[in-house]
Amino acid sequence: MTLLITMGDNPERLGSEASFAALCGVSPVERSSGARQYRRLNRGGDRQANAALHRIVQTRLRCDPRT
Repeated sequence: MTLLITMGDNPERLGSEASFAALCGVSPVERSSGARQYRRLNRGGDRQANAALHRIVQTRLRCDPRT
């Protein structure tokens, strides 16, 4: 339900998996410190959607052997 609310009344605005990941705050963000470059997770986005995705992944890891 939370993910549907996050998508809103206009799901067409989410044209790819990457845009949905950015909306939920789970997309990687490029960071660099001088010569070193690395990625971290996006701290923006909808925190409730992020928590819902976390619960889905944890349940699937526990219950689905394919995961």
